[in-house]
Amino acid sequence: MSTIVTRVRPSAPAPAAARPPRIALFSGNYNYVRDGANRALNRLVADLEARGATVRVYSPTAPEPAFAPEGTLIPVRSIRLPGRGDYRLGLGLPRGVRADLRGFAPDLVHVSAPDWTGVAAQRYARAAQLPLVASLHTRFETYAAFYGAGLIRPVLERHLDRFYARCDRVLVPTLPILADFVAAGAGDRARLWSRGVDRAQFDPARRDPAWRRAQGIADDACAILFFGRLVREKGVAVYAEVVEALAAAGTRVHPLIVGDGPEAAWLRRRLPDATMTGHLAGDALGRAVASADIFFNPSVTEAFGNVTLEAMAAGLPTVSVDVASARALLAADTGLFYPRDAPAQAVELLARLTMFPDRRRLMGRRARDASAAWSWERASAMVWDAYHELLGDPARAVPR
Repeated sequence: MSTIVTRVRPSAPAPAAARPPRIALFSGNYNYVRDGANRALNRLVADLEARGATVRVYSPTAPEPAFAPEGTLIPVRSIRLPGRGDYRLGLGLPRGVRADLRGFAPDLVHVSAPDWTGVAAQRYARAAQLPLVASLHTRFETYAAFYGAGLIRPVLERHLDRFYARCDRVLVPTLPILADFVAAGAGDRARLWSRGVDRAQFDPARRDPAWRRAQGIADDACAILFFGRLVREKGVAVYAEVVEALAAAGTRVHPLIVGDGPEAAWLRRRLPDATMTGHLAGDALGRAVASADIFFNPSVTEAFGNVTLEAMAAGLPTVSVDVASARALLAADTGLFYPRDAPAQAVELLARLTMFPDRRRLMGRRARDASAAWSWERASAMVWDAYHELLGDPARAVPR
């Protein structure tokens, strides 16, 4: 890991053929708030640099970041995002950042967020005639409905279509999203970039009955896990509604909420008997996840669903809203699905699993086995291959 650079004296670039590739990566949130997208980006940067590449990351920053960054991080001017003050909106590429880019002399530009900075980075890449890669991390078009702005969804969709159409390659996290690009006639530009999981951190062996008791979870209660950022678009309201319905029906459940975010206080008021751990990391996170009994994922905004994969590795069965990201990870013997507009069916599925612990454990074992197919090394190799497709092809087609 390396420190954040605030001022850089541009240096004369070496010829591209005489050095490993230099990658300029633009992110909307690289490390100031922890989420699945920036964890994947940091994993990628660490792996790319281990392979010999030099990566320079341009992103908004905060005085107290969530974790230390991989690679070299250059702050980009930003403002707090209206309605979501925990996130920041990049404001393009000011003169100092452009000077840093010229000094760095990247061989390829990678944009991971369709914000103003990402659009400005695209323009920079086109003007410099550099290969341009985008990666898709979340279904931004679905966010508007959670913040009272559903009418602007068509505008967002048109912006995203234009954003990804400008790129030479678009890295997508799942086969269903890849199929969407193929159906839209963009299959020649789309490439798969899956994700991985640390199966040592997320392991059923980390289950800890003593920890459960210390959190107020009775031995005969079924702990229903919510795991991730506590924000509206992750489905916190549906989680609360479903848990309340289970309790009202007399089902012996205990809500276990692992994570933090703007909706934490609301959840605490709505579910006063819940165990809320706040943000956890490392062994503490692995222990908390493995100590649950069922993972409930009501989020309709996931592009991949890192938390679902981590719950699988920890040996948990999943009940998930029926979306493409969940279908890409879960099978009938590892997870159950309910329609996105029918939370009452989620109540039925969770109640059924609660009643049959042997079935839960069998599904959990199969989920653990299935998680072995996903590795960070394999995921990073997909990106490396996509980069080298472009770097090795001077005649690449460049959409304008």
